[in-house]
Amino acid sequence: MNKILELREKRAKAWDAAKAFLDAKRGTDGLLSAEDTATYDRMEADVVNLGKEIDRLERQAAIDAELNKPINSPITNKPNGRVDGDVKTGRAGDEYKKAFWNAMRKKNYYDVSNALQVGTESEGGYLVPDEYERKLVEALEEENFFRSLATVIQTSNGERKIPVVASKGEASWIDEEGAFPESDDSFGQITIASYKVATMIKVSDELLNDNVFNLENYIAKEFGRRIGRKEEEAFFLGDGVGKPTGIFNATGGASDGVTTAGANITFDDVMDLFYSLKSPYRKKAVWILNDSTVKALRKLKDGNGNYIWQPSVQAGVPDMILNRPYYTSSFVPELAAGAKAMAFGDFSYYWIADRQGRSFKRLNELYAKTGQVGFLASQRVDGKLILPEAVKTLTMKE
Repeated sequence: MNKILELREKRAKAWDAAKAFLDAKRGTDGLLSAEDTATYDRMEADVVNLGKEIDRLERQAAIDAELNKPINSPITNKPNGRVDGDVKTGRAGDEYKKAFWNAMRKKNYYDVSNALQVGTESEGGYLVPDEYERKLVEALEEENFFRSLATVIQTSNGERKIPVVASKGEASWIDEEGAFPESDDSFGQITIASYKVATMIKVSDELLNDNVFNLENYIAKEFGRRIGRKEEEAFFLGDGVGKPTGIFNATGGASDGVTTAGANITFDDVMDLFYSLKSPYRKKAVWILNDSTVKALRKLKDGNGNYIWQPSVQAGVPDMILNRPYYTSSFVPELAAGAKAMAFGDFSYYWIADRQGRSFKRLNELYAKTGQVGFLASQRVDGKLILPEAVKTLTMKE
């Protein structure tokens, strides 16, 4: 941890040096020479690389902490054949879990088909065990950070209707013994559907039959990476046709906050976007933008001459823009004419509906000639911003 703090302090000093260089070398027109620009870019790259190294060390520390946890826990209940004293049933049961992974590994594993009946999916696959489904959801959250910001719900069917207050009534001043005015709230309804995202991987027969090969972890990591990445793209850019509706989509996405006055983003543009969001939403608001946009914002100052991007020097505290955390994604549009390049708001008003549960299917014959077995994985999910005013976007001038 001392190493992480040391790197954070080093990064803060490197950023101070880069800002001082930028201030000293700016001409009367506010621009840098080509040589000074190259020097500043190198200094900024050092700051970025130190940030990446800090992230790596923090991930290593988290893994070390997980591996150092005790692998056994003391028995505190009365002897009854189970350590936890509870018997799990259905897709959470040990019998189902064992049968599921045996069915994944073995071609003709029919002697436990009765155990798999509780999780047989309509299209011929098997619903994954509950414990594994949670593990896969964790993998999705690691690959797709947006799930940690949004509200995630579980649905038992393909559609969920969410009531939303479209407009609110108002109070009025009235005379003594005057009639009370009618002013009702009006309600709307947002429907969250269920769209299917799927992928397939191939595993050789040798690996599949090798007990050393951890099939469960491999599938969790690979399916989590693929599905999580496709989810993240849809949650930002999806058009709602066969996929979720994204934050940056023109229809059904976030409401427009501000359009830049010129071709380049300025401090005033960022400040206007900040205050275009109603104050109740700003309490939990965060920024979402592309890495290239962060680079542009590092050169901007507020009205007091302070840079609006602030590196964190404390573990557990993220870097900030105008004292609010930010997240980056390669799927957020870059700074370009007409593009929605930033979003600021409370993303808990973006609802993600998971149709429980996720399904696996084994393909025995399709790749038999090459000595491989295919695995299909599918998930049904939808996402939608249920309150557009909770998130505002910045659009670049065309």
